[in-house]
Amino acid sequence: MKRVNVVVLCEDLQQATFVRFLVQNLDVGVVSVKKCSAGPGEQFVRERYPKELQAMRRRHPRPFLVVVIDGDNVGVQRRKESLTAARVLAGVENHLLDGSVTILAPTWNIETWLAYLGGERVNESKSDYPRLARERDCQQHVVALAAMCAGEGLRQPAPPSLVDACSEYERLKEHMQRH
Repeated sequence: MKRVNVVVLCEDLQQATFVRFLVQNLDVGVVSVKKCSAGPGEQFVRERYPKELQAMRRRHPRPFLVVVIDGDNVGVQRRKESLTAARVLAGVENHLLDGSVTILAPTWNIETWLAYLGGERVNESKSDYPRLARERDCQQHVVALAAMCAGEGLRQPAPPSLVDACSEYERLKEHMQRH
């Protein structure tokens, strides 16, 4: 039985597909996805986050946790703060994080990133970028992101939440290379 190397905690299938494509070239082995099946996705991720951290503690080797939560109208920093608050409220200690967690918070939602990666100029205060016809159609966008993060950087002006995601992705790559 293969061990799970990456656990993806996310709101929906588009986010899950995006992350699967993002990590597929990192030699991560098995990817386990936990996504919201009904109800508010942000709430699902926020409530499930401390449970996933606790579950990580019991697994050896410890998997890497990739959390994807929409920034909606509050942005990356506030979403990360809400996850920290959920962790603290659940009594999960900070030392469990030890570099094995990355948080991606596309603002408003991942469609903003997909529009940018598809060549559009985007504004994170706008919430209505179109969805892709099929979730898997994001593969070309993920390839573009990986190349930009590894190479010349993001095309300017880049959405601040994607700038943050690029640094999180590079940290994930470094972690996978060490383990």
